[in-house]
Amino acid sequence: MVKKKKLILFIAYSVFIIVSLLFKYEPGVKISYNFYLFALDMIKILPFAFILIGLFEVWVKRETVEKHLGTSSGIEGYFWAIALSCTTVGGIFATLPLAHSLYKKGARLTVVLTYLGAAGVCRIPMTVFEVTFVGVKFSIIRWVVSLPLIIITSILIEKLLNNRNLDIPEVIEEK
Repeated sequence: MVKKKKLILFIAYSVFIIVSLLFKYEPGVKISYNFYLFALDMIKILPFAFILIGLFEVWVKRETVEKHLGTSSGIEGYFWAIALSCTTVGGIFATLPLAHSLYKKGARLTVVLTYLGAAGVCRIPMTVFEVTFVGVKFSIIRWVVSLPLIIITSILIEKLLNNRNLDIPEVIEEK
């Protein structure tokens, strides 16, 4: 049923775009142009992001992730999560699969959540861009305020999930 609805939406969207292009309906033309640009960006980013994530899956051992980002990592895990998030390129399209991979390899949930939050705040390309517009002082203040809040929020989410027995489904390891 869900597939049928998605197919109907896809067909309706395609018909709308084709009709808009034929009759030069401006909102439809803009939508199709924006879709084209978005799809082009995805084609440029996604293959490389998935190759890097695949290499991460193969090359990085589970023991390494558990040691540095697992339950026994302590505050070091947050440091590595933030450092990793700073260097992640590809936005949310690379961040989410990498977070899943980290969790699957034994990273603690709070560390994974910290990685996700920090990736939205302190990616280096984004920070460089930000510094050029609003200055170094603003960026430093934003980092100093945001990062502790991200860590605190991650810890609270994990405690909330544990207190309510809301477990995240175990990831089944493929052998």
